[in-house]
Amino acid sequence: MKKIVIVYWSGSGNTETMAKSVAKGAGDGGGEAVLKPVGEASVDLVKGADALAFGCPAMGDEILEETEMEPFIASLSAGDVGGKALGLFGSYDWGEGKWMQDWKARMQGLGAQVDGEGIITQLEPSQEALNACYELGKRLAG
Repeated sequence: MKKIVIVYWSGSGNTETMAKSVAKGAGDGGGEAVLKPVGEASVDLVKGADALAFGCPAMGDEILEETEMEPFIASLSAGDVGGKALGLFGSYDWGEGKWMQDWKARMQGLGAQVDGEGIITQLEPSQEALNACYELGKRLAG
């Protein structure tokens, strides 16, 4: 059984809702889903995962949340995520999704095998976005 670690930051609850959908898909897909707010996550948890999913909304000028999520992502190395399947997701209020494009490129630069383009949704996740998160979880578990 694959261990899928899902780490997220959520201010309004939108990204948390997406994270829970990823976790449900991972569990239904036969994996062991480990869901953690970023404040409870560790590099060792990431290292021990078979697959990963990270969630964070766009903040400010389309960047990751700066107090918890950005420092966590910055602490990761190629040895932690290299070669692992990784899904990215998050919500936004305005903009065009540049934060997700930048995040994807950053994680690919560490050698992660990023699934698709990342899942983004404006404000509260639509059913379509939640379905995409669920399917992401199933793919990560497969």
